Amino acid sequence: MLFTGWNVAIFCVLLLCDVAGSATGRQLPNSTIKPGSPIPVKTNDPGVQRAARFGVYRYNNSSNDIFLFKESHINKAMMQVVRGMKYRLDVDISRTVCSKRIHPNLDRCDFQKKKALIQTFRCYFEVWITPWLHQVQVPISLCQ
Repeated sequence: MLFTGWNVAIFCVLLLCDVAGSATGRQLPNSTIKPGSPIPVKTNDPGVQRAARFGVYRYNNSSNDIFLFKESHINKAMMQVVRGMKYRLDVDISRTVCSKRIHPNLDRCDFQKKKALIQTFRCYFEVWITPWLHQVQVPISLCQ
């Protein structure tokens, strides 16, 4: 079953986020989902899109490439409610025409069209968003 942003929040409140159940490891009756378990989320969900962009920012900040990369396709997304939202993403990122020196808005960056400069990586990002603390962490960013 796939969920979208508000559906996930409502689903979580109603079914998954039973604090007493989470503390004891108790599972809901007739349910195969354990509280705090990762669940699949639609790749076009706004929360998934934002999390993917944070992963790309982390990649761009750690790469030595002179061009910025941005997400070209989100292949799979999982979300887990753990003191915030933890996203596990399988994302393709591709080189853009935008230089790192200028730092433009990635939404305005087109993908490379010159054959010699086209490059795409498959990445796994874990993005942990804690909205009430205004914090985003990307503890895992693996690209190949």
